[in-house]
Amino acid sequence: MQEEIRLLLKSHIDCWDKLSSGQQQTLIDSSRIVHYSSNDFIHASGSECMGILFVKSGSLRIYINSVDGREVTLYRLNKNDLCLLAATCVLQSITFDIYIDSITDSDILIIAPAAFAQVMKENIYLEAFAYKEATERFADAMWTLQQILFMSFDKRLALFLLSESKNTTSDTLHMTHEQIAKLMGSAREVVSRMLKYFSTEGLVHLSRGQIKIIDKSGLNKLI
Repeated sequence: MQEEIRLLLKSHIDCWDKLSSGQQQTLIDSSRIVHYSSNDFIHASGSECMGILFVKSGSLRIYINSVDGREVTLYRLNKNDLCLLAATCVLQSITFDIYIDSITDSDILIIAPAAFAQVMKENIYLEAFAYKEATERFADAMWTLQQILFMSFDKRLALFLLSESKNTTSDTLHMTHEQIAKLMGSAREVVSRMLKYFSTEGLVHLSRGQIKIIDKSGLNKLI
């Protein structure tokens, strides 16, 4: 298990070779791999500092709750992605209240926050790596919020469908309207209404639990 963890850390942390052997071992000893089932609740805003998350397999959803209780998905983490925003106790200058769910069955490598903070304090390369990764995730979150605030829903949905098709390398998306609404931070009724419109325009074909993209160029014209 330790060798598996070492290889995972080495492949995820691009400054790994700039850490001393003792610092590397500290991170290895403080890491564990946890399995989460689909739709498991992993982390809540205001809960105990969880640590640094590396996605070994599966997919996670990072989201916030609006004042009216609506969930707004900021970004998703897939295989080989990492997230530091569940460890705000490590990056004390960053305060960002997030929630994390598993979208699919997932195996997550978690580094204990105290150990990561210790090595980060000792090694400027790890500190730079941590803030670079956090900055990239903030950029993802800001891009999502910009979409929600300034892009019409038909454009957002067209972009979402095309992005999912690219990520899954398939024109058939096995997703319910409820799942799409949750990922887009919208209401199921709004998603269903717009998908029905896309269907009447010949852009997609709808069936139970799946959406088949028929006209990608037509969706691209909406963006």
